[in-house]
Amino acid sequence: MADRTANVTWTGSLLEGGGTIESVGSGAFGPLEVTWAARSEDESGGRTSPEELIAAAHAACFSMALSGALARAGSPPERLETSATVTFVPGTGITKVALSVRGSVPGMDEAAFLEAAETAKANCPVSKALAAVPEITLDAALV
Repeated sequence: MADRTANVTWTGSLLEGGGTIESVGSGAFGPLEVTWAARSEDESGGRTSPEELIAAAHAACFSMALSGALARAGSPPERLETSATVTFVPGTGITKVALSVRGSVPGMDEAAFLEAAETAKANCPVSKALAAVPEITLDAALV
């Protein structure tokens, strides 16, 4: 078991205020500014949002799950390039996550890679945590 922590300070109202992710337990990052505008508008102004952090977490988790599955199948990847796009609709919430992965996996055909990627999408812990999201898509291909 492992616990992970993050510490955030928020001041002011939702629309005019702002927050700072002061620190994370690992010390890997922080401080990071967060605002409603960064969450709900196209221009973030160099600030982040919960959805951007979820996208990073999902891309990393999926990549780890896929890498592990490929290695267990006897075809460890040389490289996986994964992106995740989280769609947030104000008043509704997160409506979609779009995962995309391009993999260099010697000795593996496209069908086996796609099957492994779908399994990773369904079973990585972040995907499971996001089970309430109405749509999670996957675009996977070998390069």
